[in-house]
Amino acid sequence: MNEGAERQGLTFGVGAYVLWGLLPLYFRLLGPIDAGEIVAQRVLWSALLVAGIVIAVRRGPRLRAAFADRKALAYLIASAAFIAINWLVYVWAVLHGQVLAASLAYFLNPLLSVLLGVVLLGERMNRMQAVAVALAGAGVALFAFGSSWIALGISLSLAISFALYGLIRKTVSVGALEGLMVETTLLAPVALGYLLWLGSQQPMAFEQGAGMAAKLVLAGAVTTAPLLLFAAAARRLRLATMGMLQFIAPSLQFLLAIAVFGETLTPMRLACFGLIWAGLAVYVVGGRRPGRQSTAPATR
Repeated sequence: MNEGAERQGLTFGVGAYVLWGLLPLYFRLLGPIDAGEIVAQRVLWSALLVAGIVIAVRRGPRLRAAFADRKALAYLIASAAFIAINWLVYVWAVLHGQVLAASLAYFLNPLLSVLLGVVLLGERMNRMQAVAVALAGAGVALFAFGSSWIALGISLSLAISFALYGLIRKTVSVGALEGLMVETTLLAPVALGYLLWLGSQQPMAFEQGAGMAAKLVLAGAVTTAPLLLFAAAARRLRLATMGMLQFIAPSLQFLLAIAVFGETLTPMRLACFGLIWAGLAVYVVGGRRPGRQSTAPATR
């Protein structure tokens, strides 16, 4: 892999996961709002923002090519569905005091990403990296053992939906910006239809004043920025590397859940946290050993 592209990919990846790790702070500012309304607003404002970027950077021809490529469009329909599921479950979890369950999901997600990379893309790990994954898996299992069925369901649905989203965005031959434009365009009619239906049933959060309206409009930026960074990083890094970078976001979420939102830190959860970070340390050391094998994605 080109070293410059790899460094750039690491920068994009770290930026994406830091932003995602701090996202619960934004959703808590919205207060007790219907999770579906928040997600629908995210979709619509993201679509408008990305459309403006596409026009500004003159990516119209590439966007038309993406829509015309039937194979790529089929993949992006699937990725749009997975990211919509992920958004909806995640927002519901944050609004209902399940940030620790969300952090578990994104601790579990790297393990699924590594598994998908090995099974579907032919990526390989050395022995130390395999030990690291095993340590992280033990930590996740410990956390899951001490969680409720609701929390475990949140964790598994978030982890699976995002791992599949990451796999598709890594392999589809469409640029980060164009891919996100296609996804939000596909989701926009569904989001608009839901908002129209919801508005006929109850007062909308958007009607609660200029402050709340501004927060909901901001959903476009807080959604678009990390997704663009993630998609750009995924095209430059191994799936296994992306998987390990994902520990950044759940670590921040874990700390927010305990220090800011007041969720309970039991000894079992603390042990889980220690195992996962021990696994990350072993993985990083193993990844620096000479002679490691890599199957990197093509760079642009």
